Amino acid sequence: TRATPMSDIITITALIYTDSDAADRALRDVAMTLIERGSRLAGLVQHNTARPGRSRCDMVLEELASGELIGISQDRGPLARGCALDVGQLLGAMQIVRAALDTGPDLVILNKFGKTEAEGAGFRPLIAEAIEAGLPLLIAVPWRNIESWRLFAGTMAREIDLDQLTANGASLSDALGLGHASDEVREAVIQPILALSTRH
Repeated sequence: TRATPMSDIITITALIYTDSDAADRALRDVAMTLIERGSRLAGLVQHNTARPGRSRCDMVLEELASGELIGISQDRGPLARGCALDVGQLLGAMQIVRAALDTGPDLVILNKFGKTEAEGAGFRPLIAEAIEAGLPLLIAVPWRNIESWRLFAGTMAREIDLDQLTANGASLSDALGLGHASDEVREAVIQPILALSTRH
């Protein structure tokens, strides 16, 4: 049986973080928990793989509807320290997600509102398409980009601080109001942190 549709529970949830590895891990855990609960997902979560002798790790996106893994790192040599994003691969990943949005998933997860999105590119079109389709969205937003996110999302999103949540998939999913948690569980866990929605 399918999970209860989530569109009546949340619209946009921004998971605010300072530790990018913790945010990536949290989104992966939430996605795995929700899939196990019978939810149909679309979107992207990130896996980072360390490379011996390199200062930068390989970035791989997992597309949640198909399970496809898409490498988005450029190999710029062992001494490279700057951003190693392969924009072409990222655009390809976005096209896969865009097609998945047409299937009406229960939730869209996007791994980051990062520097690229803050500057006006990246996942912004996908976020807009998910909103226009009325699909609930979960996205990780670093504190350093919070003002850009607020300018973009306005009052459409709530903000929840990852540091205030228990870091395992089931607890995160329940705290974020996703999946099969009861209204009482969601209310008990979310209320102490909803003040972040008005933090400026």
